[in-house]
Amino acid sequence: MSNLEIGIWSFPVLLLLIFFRLPIGLAMLMCGIVGTWLVTGTWNPILAKLKAETYSTFSSHSLSIIPLFLLMGQFAGLGGMSQSLFKAANAWLGHRKGGVAMSAVGACAGFGAICGSSLATAATMAQVALPELRRYGYSGALATGALAAGGTLGILIPPSIVLVIYAILAEQNIAKLFMAAFVPGILAAIGYMIAISIYVRLYPESAGASPRQPYGERFKALFDVWPVLLVFIAVVGGIYTGTFTPTEAAAIGAAGTGLIALVNGGLTRKTFVDSVLSTAVATAMIFFIVFGASMYNGFLALSQVPQQVAAAIVDGGFNPWIVLVTILLLYLVLGCVMDSLSMILLTIPIFFPIVSALDYGLGPEEFAIWFGIIVLIVVEVGLITPPVGMNLFVINSMAKDTPISATYRGVTPFVVTDLVRTVILVLFPAISLFMVRWLY
Repeated sequence: MSNLEIGIWSFPVLLLLIFFRLPIGLAMLMCGIVGTWLVTGTWNPILAKLKAETYSTFSSHSLSIIPLFLLMGQFAGLGGMSQSLFKAANAWLGHRKGGVAMSAVGACAGFGAICGSSLATAATMAQVALPELRRYGYSGALATGALAAGGTLGILIPPSIVLVIYAILAEQNIAKLFMAAFVPGILAAIGYMIAISIYVRLYPESAGASPRQPYGERFKALFDVWPVLLVFIAVVGGIYTGTFTPTEAAAIGAAGTGLIALVNGGLTRKTFVDSVLSTAVATAMIFFIVFGASMYNGFLALSQVPQQVAAAIVDGGFNPWIVLVTILLLYLVLGCVMDSLSMILLTIPIFFPIVSALDYGLGPEEFAIWFGIIVLIVVEVGLITPPVGMNLFVINSMAKDTPISATYRGVTPFVVTDLVRTVILVLFPAISLFMVRWLY
């Protein structure tokens, strides 16, 4: 068997290991080690890579941004920011038909701007919004579907942990990627609200409305979200203006949200320890997946799979747009069995060289940014597609009286809006690149 055949056969083996519930990071690590041994015929390069890769991966300055953003999300939940965001959104939208669900989506967008994690956004906002949704007569399908979809805004609206990983893999500017994700993130939130509006008109019995609040109460609720705006401006604004590096901005954001949580009484010695431990566990999980992907991608480089596939596509004269659509469809399929971070780590080293060699009418940097946003959106769809959409299980586990089948039905309109938005952003790259071109 040739090296290329070994590399190609590693994909079904990897998916089979994942199907048998082996942790994804461990599955990629095992495939990388065994594949490297089959290609080289010796253990020496494997042992050398284990030593060197472990140090280079876990000492990376770029990856230090991840635990800081995770800690910022933990402190934001303790600081009551999720509650204030939902109350403000509900004060302005709750009296409309489907307005409480729209408020939950808007609050998810706001919380995503200071969190960076989809699962954390979904879980935190569900604790706040789910009781209110059920209180006003929302069906289990619409309530859980809206929250699961809204949670995906955590990785789309900057700061985003998945975008940080993509920036490292594609060697792109994190600040420019954050800026490019801003408009698509706003479009996502608007699209979800439109989906809710259409859904409640088709199924009027699925939603109720909260009482209309006077404008004094509305503005008071809006004023209460100033800590969120302050943190967002300090973190994202600092990155865009060049005042801070992304790592420095993440550290300032973590310190700022921690201080707000302390002042609000949510940060005690116990909750601080719990937050640090939760951050450590999540960081260890992410870093192990990064390490496993690094070993597996090193094996693929030895087998020449990415290089030969890219050369075959370029030499074969395939239409660049057909290649792009095929890759996006593969992401939708992978999203049914893998989480977003694993997909990015596994596929970008393979797909990015392929699409970079084709002509899409953009410069190398603009193409890398645009492709990253498109991939992020399709990966986001994977978080809410059955049977293994992570957000679906997180939300459904918190809604004990709602069967998972109802959650699947409830999330369908939001998946449709995601697919429509993906088509629009593919056809019009300027939407994603507008802010980058304007500022840079």
